[in-house]
Amino acid sequence: MVRNIFKISVVAIICNAMTVMTVNAQDINSSKSIETKIENIISLLTIEEKVAMCHAQSKFSTPGVERLGVPELWMSDGPHGVRGEINWDNWGYAGWTNDSITAFPALTCLAATFNPNLSKDYGISIGEEARYRKKDVLLGPGVNMYRSPLNGRNFEYMGEDPFLASKMVVPYIQGVQQNGVAACVKHFALNNQEVWRDHINVEVSDRALHEIYLPAFKAAVEEGKVWSIMGSYNQFRRQFCCHNDLLLNKILKKDWNFDGVVITDWGGAHDTKQAALNGLDIEMGTGTDGLTTSTKNAYDSYYLANPFLKLLKSGEIAEDVLNDKVRRILRLMFRTNMNPNRSFGRMNNQEHIDVARKIAGEGIVLLKNEASFFPIDASKKITIAVIGENATKSMTIGGGSSELKAKNEIAPLEGLKNRYKNATIKYAMGYASGPSAYDRVIPSTLDANKLKQEAIEVATKADIVLFFGGLNKNHLQDCEGADRKEFKLPFGQDELLNELIKVNPNIGVVLISGNAVEMPWISEIKALMQTWYLGSVAGNAIADVISGDVNPSGKLPFSFPKKLSDNAAHSFGELSYPGDGVNQYYKEDILVGYRWFDTKKIKPLFAFGEGQSYTTFELSKWTADKKEYTKNESILISGNVSNTGNIDGSEVVQVYVGKLNSKVNRAEKELKGFQKIEVKKGENAAASISIDVNSLSFYDESISNWNLEKGDYIIYIGNSSNNISKKIKITIK
Repeated sequence: MVRNIFKISVVAIICNAMTVMTVNAQDINSSKSIETKIENIISLLTIEEKVAMCHAQSKFSTPGVERLGVPELWMSDGPHGVRGEINWDNWGYAGWTNDSITAFPALTCLAATFNPNLSKDYGISIGEEARYRKKDVLLGPGVNMYRSPLNGRNFEYMGEDPFLASKMVVPYIQGVQQNGVAACVKHFALNNQEVWRDHINVEVSDRALHEIYLPAFKAAVEEGKVWSIMGSYNQFRRQFCCHNDLLLNKILKKDWNFDGVVITDWGGAHDTKQAALNGLDIEMGTGTDGLTTSTKNAYDSYYLANPFLKLLKSGEIAEDVLNDKVRRILRLMFRTNMNPNRSFGRMNNQEHIDVARKIAGEGIVLLKNEASFFPIDASKKITIAVIGENATKSMTIGGGSSELKAKNEIAPLEGLKNRYKNATIKYAMGYASGPSAYDRVIPSTLDANKLKQEAIEVATKADIVLFFGGLNKNHLQDCEGADRKEFKLPFGQDELLNELIKVNPNIGVVLISGNAVEMPWISEIKALMQTWYLGSVAGNAIADVISGDVNPSGKLPFSFPKKLSDNAAHSFGELSYPGDGVNQYYKEDILVGYRWFDTKKIKPLFAFGEGQSYTTFELSKWTADKKEYTKNESILISGNVSNTGNIDGSEVVQVYVGKLNSKVNRAEKELKGFQKIEVKKGENAAASISIDVNSLSFYDESISNWNLEKGDYIIYIGNSSNNISKKIKITIK
């Protein structure tokens, strides 16, 4: 009888808490009443129940407290779509028939849109799908910086620039969380390669840490109000990042006032005391490496399970440490699965398909277009040779934890056939990669020479050749768990392309990848399109742009070096990338991506922010509202964008800023503002971009804080980092 009264009283507390909540995330976030309810619930939990909430009970869930009505917490990969249902206690798929979802474009594509409004649409849509699948935490998005083009996981991230990633991640988070589903931003921090990711110790300066590698995470917390964050596998200054005192306690929870939950990457915890004291809240995946199957996991043996309980009961760790973790977990629950007003979600609806197609269309980047090769008129009766495995290979499966079980996937060849009804389309595979695999390479059993000869024969008889090449999501390609072994195209694609060019020079290359690749054939082809991994409607979206139904407006979110040694990380030798197996030193410091190319005067193959259109634009009359500014002011840059061509289109105005005669080493210029503007053919559009003067500060290691230098600055206005049309000199007083 006493027990029943006890249970009823707690349920009443929870129910009363629910009555004061609304769907508005900010109300939940700031509610003092909710915090009172949380403290009341904590007072009723036993120490064993509290410890149980801090670690997994299955591959993707943590336990609730049944006697009090506290629910389980359910999580799911991934950032581009909700992963298929995984078994309770192993990594096999559960075989459900109702867990097929909409696959959205990879985040490299989203970043390439330079359109924060689309990022919000993306977040809303994927949040609805996660909610429909009854997930409380969506394990994404990822905002690690693009440091090396060999990183197998770059396709999941938002490019090489911290400002771009910051502006794109915030609306994504807001969109997801308005559904009552927590975004979980990852991987915090410095997880910029897959090779040795489980142990490599990263050494990087405080300045590079704060200027390059943390800003997108900071924006996610302070602007996006993200509810959870995932730690990374690697070490930083000799502490694993999933229980790193500097990163989690001092920077994340103290400096940024993060009030959410820190979750390990699967298998990212290594020590009970450090996990308890250094900022970790929920431990997942221990006992496997997060990747492999295992015998039944002993969840009670996790670092934050019985070993943690033992230290608490002995008094070696104060119960206040545990209470802080539980407080954060309950706060997450009140925002998600204990919020009675969240929607039921939606999945595989037409609106989600439309959002995916819109993002894909805006993210495709036109990099070369000699003699207006693109667009290809769909009304003409021509023969088009489509060559390459990537024209038919599924790109939603594979890739590691972001692999998807898409309800439908339209491959490029199918998309072209849907659009080009008057053309004769002939397909040849040309090359073969072998079956998709996560942790090994499975060679193709097909005859490579025969495939090549078939492709050459088809190309010889065609009016136009479209070569669909690039990478895929197999092991040692764009895939979690390992980095690429080489910069060039795999599977003999370079050799095949050279042969195709000999028999038909009217060739355009459509690259499908999440990474830059070497292009020794670039001068010999007519056109080049970078199309990323585009998800469920990949083929239709690619056909939209190839046909001209959609005018390309994507811009590269990372630089393409001509050769690997031109990349900053690789220019300093193996200690810089990939390290010696124990330590790694970021010797390029703050000069990542275009900052390196600009400052060192190294010409990239294609520059950050670069991307062509089927029309032409002119930037004119760009001015700053003043010549002199002080801290806490805003610089207003305004001007006109003219569409001087014959097709409606969109241009991305990019504003970079550089300091003249700085007292510290700086990049020549850094992105500080951008705006995507749609302009009708023959018309002009006014545009304005505001820049916070304080954002021109550098991180001063001598004071461990930001420092705004007075003096002269140059504002660069253009449509890519290497195409500047206007420079304006201003002074900070």
